[in-house]
Amino acid sequence: MGKKYSIGEVAIAGNCQVQTIRYYEQIGLIPAPERTAGNQRIYRQAHCDRLAFIRHSRELGFSLEQIREILTLNDSPNHSCGDVDAIARNHLADVESKIKRLQGMKKELKRMIEQCAGGAVSDCQIIEVLSDHKLCLEKKHTSG
Repeated sequence: MGKKYSIGEVAIAGNCQVQTIRYYEQIGLIPAPERTAGNQRIYRQAHCDRLAFIRHSRELGFSLEQIREILTLNDSPNHSCGDVDAIARNHLADVESKIKRLQGMKKELKRMIEQCAGGAVSDCQIIEVLSDHKLCLEKKHTSG
């Protein structure tokens, strides 16, 4: 049956907290493990592999729902990878959009800082721009 792991060992291997593993189980991303007579969880290598997949996906910014979709597709190995490709392409478009907004925010912040004369707060260009959105170069630089 292969090696057995405690939840602590899985957490260390997956570089995450025990609570994270329990949460992933609770929302169905990781299948419930077997339990001992004392009700302790017993994990297998497949659990570790799935956790590693989830953690790497999260590092790349995929949402839990996107990960759920990809895992569901992965559980059907004969399914076309076109659906996985579409999820990744949509995520890439979101990342590119966020980068564009962040670049605009960076430009605006640099401009505000460069225009600050370092005098009294009453004459502070940064506070003036933050107080009046019309003074911004970019009219839309929200993070959402």
